[in-house]
Amino acid sequence: MKKKGQINVKPWCPFCGMDVDRAEDAVQRKMTEFPVGSCECGAVYVCDATGHNVGSAMVECLVYACNDNWDLAWELIPEDDYLTGRIDNYDEVTHKVVDSRQLDGRWVRGVLYFVRLHKDVVDIARRLEAKQAAKIEQNNSQVASPEEVMEPERDPKREKKRSSKQLVKQLVQQGDIDALVDYCLDDRRTLKFFQRLLYDPDEAGRYHAAWVLGQVCARVSSREPGQVADLLHRLFESCTDSASTNWGMIEAIGSILAARPDIYGAFTRYLLNFLGEPSTQIQIIWALGEIAETRPDLIRNTPFYSAIHFLGHENPTVRGLMVRLMGRIRATEAAFQIMGLQGDQSEIRIYEKGRPVTTTVAQLADKAVEQIHSEKETVNE
Repeated sequence: MKKKGQINVKPWCPFCGMDVDRAEDAVQRKMTEFPVGSCECGAVYVCDATGHNVGSAMVECLVYACNDNWDLAWELIPEDDYLTGRIDNYDEVTHKVVDSRQLDGRWVRGVLYFVRLHKDVVDIARRLEAKQAAKIEQNNSQVASPEEVMEPERDPKREKKRSSKQLVKQLVQQGDIDALVDYCLDDRRTLKFFQRLLYDPDEAGRYHAAWVLGQVCARVSSREPGQVADLLHRLFESCTDSASTNWGMIEAIGSILAARPDIYGAFTRYLLNFLGEPSTQIQIIWALGEIAETRPDLIRNTPFYSAIHFLGHENPTVRGLMVRLMGRIRATEAAFQIMGLQGDQSEIRIYEKGRPVTTTVAQLADKAVEQIHSEKETVNE
């Protein structure tokens, strides 16, 4: 709690006055990546170290208070449903509030933004979270879940390995995931070298590299999730950069999110931003389908309804991948459109586990109808 006459003090909760701990990265990583924290009184807060992104921090804090339920967050009304507060002049380095706004020759402009939901809203958020958790558990019981095994700790006295562009390329071609994980944990340049391999003009090469990258990141993230989160940021930035090609970027994002949706699942909604671009539609729908195989709830938490019309797309690959996606999320809303494609014998090539698979739209539609039918049976029971 701030004391009169003191200049540099620990930050405090504006609601109860108690000192608060340093904000930390959330378990589930997101695009904004604001460190978060919580007070004993029930308030939550996020840290904007620069003070230039307070608007985004406000949104992130409210969503965090609602247990990452975006729909609930948008329905809440300030004052009626929640209170807000902020602490200015916060220095993230020392975890102090600096009244003078200068410390050791540098400016201090950080902001801690607080949100405290009213009790009835907290109860609603908890009930919705419990309901969502039960649905996730039900879905996960019907699909294969990715392994969530902690990567063994390396001997700190070992001689650390140094990677190179050529070495990483060779290991990816060989599919040597064990070796690549070792190099990632020893040399942070490894994932940057890996990213270069995604710019492969050969489609099969891109999908293979993306799949290997997803498997490597799944294991690296159990020890160093920040390293993988940084890679995801770079991949998304490459996708939005009009001056660069996004070959392999979306495929890699989809592979990483599908391999560790428990940590990076919140990135899923950002993929929909690229669905309107014809050059990336196939890759986006494929990536969403990969994620849906293990976490269909992540897709259902996005406005996926806007993509159902792709079931009638002129490109058979788009139709097929969309059928595959709808089947994996058990979209009963699209059942009739999918049944209409059971006679579509257009042959297409899709990628499973980094390898090309030849199939037809009809075969994918048959499987999707079966998946949707199993969902209906579950609901009726």
